[in-house]
Amino acid sequence: MKQITPFLWFDKQAEEAANFYVSVFPNSKLGSISRYGEAGPGEAGSVMTVDFELNGQRFVALNGGPEFKFNEAVSFVISCETQDEVDDYWTKLSEGGEEGPCGWLKDKYGLSWQVVPTALMELLNDPDRAKAQRVMNAMLQMGKIEIETLRRAYEGEEQPAATI
Repeated sequence: MKQITPFLWFDKQAEEAANFYVSVFPNSKLGSISRYGEAGPGEAGSVMTVDFELNGQRFVALNGGPEFKFNEAVSFVISCETQDEVDDYWTKLSEGGEEGPCGWLKDKYGLSWQVVPTALMELLNDPDRAKAQRVMNAMLQMGKIEIETLRRAYEGEEQPAATI
């Protein structure tokens, strides 16, 4: 089977968005840009699609008009090894967008992302269900996920007030 490629529908910001995403993620690059011809439906010569890669994953962005908008039913998960990675992606992607609960955010184009430290799944999958439940309870109080707070919850230490 060939690779599955996410196809993202924008109103008129496909090229701008592709450039933004390539600037956020390492090992990323712009690919080809195709333009509308005289047959439309976009203005002749305007950008129709932009191919780009984010850390090796191919995407296509389309300037398709205002008919469709992104929503939380589809999101992209960014697995982060460190708090610095979480902080960096959270800051860059949420700027001009909307911070949400539990590691979710919408970027300035309305696309949903989950910025998730790998430690979260490790702690949630612990066979000690009491520890895992404390981690879940702590995560449910967060916007951006904080690894140290998760670890304190795992160990049964007192939790700070909600950060949402």
